[in-house]
Amino acid sequence: MKDKNKSKGADMEDRNIVELFFKRDQQAIRETDNKYGSYCKMIAGNILKSFQDVEECIDDTYIKLWNKIPPSRPIAFKGFIGKITRELAYDRYRAGSAKKRGGGEIEAVLEELDECIPDSGSVESSIMGNELAGIVSDFVGKLPEKEAYIFLGRYFYAYDIAFIAGKFGMTKGNVSVTLTRIRNKLKERLMKEGYLAV
Repeated sequence: MKDKNKSKGADMEDRNIVELFFKRDQQAIRETDNKYGSYCKMIAGNILKSFQDVEECIDDTYIKLWNKIPPSRPIAFKGFIGKITRELAYDRYRAGSAKKRGGGEIEAVLEELDECIPDSGSVESSIMGNELAGIVSDFVGKLPEKEAYIFLGRYFYAYDIAFIAGKFGMTKGNVSVTLTRIRNKLKERLMKEGYLAV
């Protein structure tokens, strides 16, 4: 479904891309790929580690986007497409097409989150599920900028700890301690909200 011929010139405004989806104009896919293709590949690539899996995930992302808009009219289009890409990449990872190539990093990310949100069945669906997603988003929004980046880098973009450490000139141990502290704060917040037993 993805058109390899990207449109020329400046990127189209998000609201105009969404309107193309509502008009069922396939130019919407080309404009989305032109503006956010690299962003989606970065998200999928951090999870899947395989060029072929990433390309197939991006194609699936655009198909799902086409099927979701309409009726959805996302306000934050970049976040909307990023969430779809992330969920599809995790689904593909779980299905086993990239499991042997993942190097254990994704299992580590999921285990860390599972400590914070136990007995969830599916950590990702719990994190992204309606009310809980709002609480987590509010929590991250109130973190200092550096801590918010570290949290999102690890748990949304699936960056490895060494990459985050290099980004901020920290040791891997310091990043791990920071992540543990943030997860504990989130756990306390979720206890207050009634999502976790005290």
